Amino acid sequence: MEAATSGPLLALEQVSIRIGPVVVANDLSLAALPGQFWGVLGPNGVGKTTLLKTLAGLHPHCHGQIQLEGRPLATLSRREIAPRLGMLTQHTRYAFDANCEETALVGRHPHLQAWSRESRADRAMAREALTELGLGDLAKRSCMQLSGGESRRLALATLLVQDPAVLLLDEPTNHLDPANQVTILNVLGRRVRDQGKTAIMALHEVNLAACYCSHVLLLLGDGQWLAGPTAELLTARHLSRLYRCRIRLVDDGQQKVFALAGEPQR
Repeated sequence: MEAATSGPLLALEQVSIRIGPVVVANDLSLAALPGQFWGVLGPNGVGKTTLLKTLAGLHPHCHGQIQLEGRPLATLSRREIAPRLGMLTQHTRYAFDANCEETALVGRHPHLQAWSRESRADRAMAREALTELGLGDLAKRSCMQLSGGESRRLALATLLVQDPAVLLLDEPTNHLDPANQVTILNVLGRRVRDQGKTAIMALHEVNLAACYCSHVLLLLGDGQWLAGPTAELLTARHLSRLYRCRIRLVDDGQQKVFALAGEPQR
């Protein structure tokens, strides 16, 4: 259920985005409300990462306007944006050695005044986020000694500690086994649903989008797009057009899943 709101947390009005010769979107308009979990789907190279960087104010758009909590994003400083909007990038790298709790605490920095130190409550938030993501026992381990999946979950814990209203997530399930994929999406889903946040997540797993996303944005290529409720847009016809191969719907009466329909064996 979506939280009551006077307006969207993030809104796009006729936004056009390019990167080099690639047209990511033409005249894209959508409103991400509190309680909505958006999935961004599209083939490799269509511009999902560029879209998220544009929404974060890290890549310029050609025209149109992006608003964060009703204010034009272009008029806000990074200091004003950071407490309200956070992004999980596609690749996780740590430049400095620190333990996992100290790394997660970096998420509180946008909320601290100059020369302030993290409070006891900040440290409690970091420990809670690590525990939620199955990293509680690794709080004192070096971030340089983590597996790829553990590093990914630590990066997400840092974003949760930042606690922004808008979460931008670039393939958050990368490097994760199915159990951990479910764990982090359950955590994100609860934050969105129970705390009135909005999340916009680029991913390749169509069936995860079907399970967790209330809305989807399909990037079709050449600037074309479709946006709306998941139940309306995630169909075999739309997905076959999106990925340029035949996708079929499998329904066993308990769950609907999408499967690649390859050529039959002879």
